[in-house]
Amino acid sequence: MIGADAVGMSTVLETIAARARNIEVFGVSLITNVVAAPGTSHAEVTDVATTAAPRLASLLDELVKRS
Repeated sequence: MIGADAVGMSTVLETIAARARNIEVFGVSLITNVVAAPGTSHAEVTDVATTAAPRLASLLDELVKRS
């Protein structure tokens, strides 16, 4: 509707605060649920995050190695 595929609302305030202090920001988000899917439980969101965590950790390890 607004032209975005995903919105990471929890990152916005942290990024604004960091940039206000001249800190560079690199953001990575893990999408754990779709707001258009009504009835998604906390357990389902936690399961998605737990399943994706090793893959995300591997990605971040590689990014840090290359920086």
